[in-house]
Amino acid sequence: MLCRAGCGACCIAPSISSAIPGMPAGKPAGERCVQLGLDNLCMIFGRPERPAVCSAFQADQAFCGSDNAEAVRILTWLEGETRSQGAANSIS
Repeated sequence: MLCRAGCGACCIAPSISSAIPGMPAGKPAGERCVQLGLDNLCMIFGRPERPAVCSAFQADQAFCGSDNAEAVRILTWLEGETRSQGAANSIS
């Protein structure tokens, strides 16, 4: 699947722990990345300062759904699930 131009869900829904230009501590889940333009395109796409985790993300129907709103819902849900799993694992 090709990334939907102007979607931006992967730059909003998940947390990113890597430093991002303008966000040295990364970004929390649900917060818009400062490098996401008003057109919902990454302003540092293809540049070396773009975090590796962002470059490695591959659009897929399972993550991106059928439209931008569904992509945000899926990625927000996945973020919550990974947080829940991390909390459960740290309690044991």
